[in-house]
Order: sequence, then structure tokens, then C-alpha cells
Amino acid sequence: MSDLAKLPLNALRVFTAVAERLSFTEAARALDVTPAAVSSQIKSLEDQLETPLFYRHSRSVRLTPQGAQLLPGALRGFDELARAIDQLRKHRTSGQLNISLLGSFLQKWLLPRLADFYRHHPEIDLRFNTTRQLVDFMSTDFHAAVRYGRGQWPGLRAEHVMDDWVFPVASPALVERVGLVNTVGDLSKYTLLHSEQEPWSDWLRCLGGDTTRLERGPVLEDAVAVLNAAERGQGLALARWSLVADDLAVGRLKRAGTQSVRQRAGYYFVAPPEHFDLPKVQRFHAWLSTCCHQFLPPEGERLEPGE
Repeated sequence: MSDLAKLPLNALRVFTAVAERLSFTEAARALDVTPAAVSSQIKSLEDQLETPLFYRHSRSVRLTPQGAQLLPGALRGFDELARAIDQLRKHRTSGQLNISLLGSFLQKWLLPRLADFYRHHPEIDLRFNTTRQLVDFMSTDFHAAVRYGRGQWPGLRAEHVMDDWVFPVASPALVERVGLVNTVGDLSKYTLLHSEQEPWSDWLRCLGGDTTRLERGPVLEDAVAVLNAAERGQGLALARWSLVADDLAVGRLKRAGTQSVRQRAGYYFVAPPEHFDLPKVQRFHAWLSTCCHQFLPPEGERLEPGE
């Protein structure tokens, strides 16, 4: 460690206070300490530097050439330190906030609501990364994630923000032509669109149907692809309410039945425990929780998930 790194920060702060006022008494008043304490700090700094910093007279104080040489560097150092601390505080409360989440949730649920967040928090810039994998917070700069699951991610704090329901949907023209799904047998009239994220077996099991008959039908990459296929009239999709609400509202899709099944999984706000102490994380979490609370469950009969 260099001699500079060993310098006492408090003594340097006292030095700049005296040097700017050329008075031990005025510096003591500004620092809210006694003149004796100021004198002791200056003496300690001079001893460590092995050079006098002030000429002391009975009624005045002035800098020595060595003191005059030290002052600009000390002031710059404290200015840099103050700026660094200010940036650190701003980083905690404002600036970029990095969130990892599912692309389907971002595209179908979150994006239409972000204008409200920016209206309330213009000081925060959101950056999203879409992935199905839980981000490694130790090796990345992500602050938090929104995940769909059971709320169990080792080493992380998970706060539940929203439940979800599933029900069958199709294009309005297809529902009009084929008819509603009022019984399990009505499913046979449709081509079923499959997604790993919304398996038909869970929904059918809750209704007491035979899951073995659901093997056939196209399997698509994700929930958004399934909804796009359903919108084009390619079959019947099992839709998650959070992802399909807007499509239903504008008529791109239509419910093919009145029964909804609540999912065992739900949406969680996930982050390392210490990240929840960051004010900007707290603000996004609070806003997200409010939006989720305002998102009402689907109409019709709502069933609990089967075992």
C-alpha cells in the first residue's frame, strides 16, 4: 500500500477546511469541532508527511509552499469522492434497471403497461432480457427477474405477484364454425395446438377427462407461437389469461368455453435478497405488484388445479 493510501481521510478534510479559511477557529466552527481538535489533526498530518503545511502566527495562518502544493490535489480528491458517492446513490435510486423475464410475459402483458411506469418513474431506465432460464445474478448485472413457476429458486427471494388461469381459445371464425367446448368430448372437434408451457393434460385432468387422447396435434415453440397459430385459425389453443386478455378484448381470439383452471404456477418477482434493498428495485417491484393486483381474474367458472 502506498503512503498516499495510508493518509487519514479525516485529517485531509480538516486540512482543506483550514486552507480554504486560513483560520483554525473558522475551520473548527465549520466542522463543528473544537480548535484543539483541528490543531491536533493538522499536527498529525504534518508528522505523517514529515513537512509543515501552515505557517502559524499569533493572529493568522497561511499555507507553506508544501501546503499550497497539497491543497489542489486534496480538493480534487474530495470532489471526485463526492461525485463517486453521488453516482453510487443515484445508481441505487435511478438509472438503468436490468430485468430478466419471459418474452411472452413482456410482449403480451408488460409492454402495454410500461408507459404508466415511466410516467411515475422517469428517473429509471428499464432494460429487459428475455429468456426462459433464470439469470445468474452472480455473473451478470441483472437486478431482478420476473419468473413463472412455483416460487422456489434456491438462494433467491421470490415474491408472488400474480396467479394465472388457462382456458381454450380459437379464432372467432373457427369457434363460430366448430362450436363451443362444453364437454371433454367437444375437444375432438378441434385440432389441438400444443405448448410445453400450457399442457392440455393439466386442464383436462381438472375437468376429469382422459389425457391419453391429447397426444396428437402440432407442438409449437412457446405460448406466443401457439396464440399466433390460433389467431390464424389453425386450431384450438390452451391460453394463459395473462397472455391472451388483450387479444380477447380486441376480438383477435375468442374463448371456446367458460371454464378456467387456475395454474399451480404463478408469476414471481425474483432477486437476491440484498437487491430488494435497492430503491429502484423496490419501486419497480411495488409498481408491478400494483398492476398485477389490478389485473382481475377471467370471467366465468374458475376451477382449482387438479392433483
